[in-house]
Amino acid sequence: MDEKEFSNIYAIPANYTDSGKLLGGMLESRNTIETCFLLLLAGYPQLVLLPATAAVKVVVMTVTLLPLAVVGLMGIGGDSLMQYAAHVAMFFTRRRKLHYRRVGYRYERSKTKAPAGRRRPKQRNP
Repeated sequence: MDEKEFSNIYAIPANYTDSGKLLGGMLESRNTIETCFLLLLAGYPQLVLLPATAAVKVVVMTVTLLPLAVVGLMGIGGDSLMQYAAHVAMFFTRRRKLHYRRVGYRYERSKTKAPAGRRRPKQRNP
């Protein structure tokens, strides 16, 4: 009998996990929404309140908003900006300060409490 060889290895397309992304898997939807909100929040005051000509406003907005949009769309460390801000806030609220005794360092003894075995002799007043 002639056995047919078959393979159960399947090719997984590169965009298999890109279901929740925009523009063909390039942008995550969470990052895009946060970036739009951030650009509106930062761009509206520049557009309305900046007392300058239209050309100056375009230059200022290009210099400030374009890098902000790129950072917002990319995120920081794989997280969106709000996730990163939450991680930073949680770090500062939950951090601990560790105090270690230094090896080989002679600490001063406190003057209020002396060890139980050794007492200081009383000094006489002249």
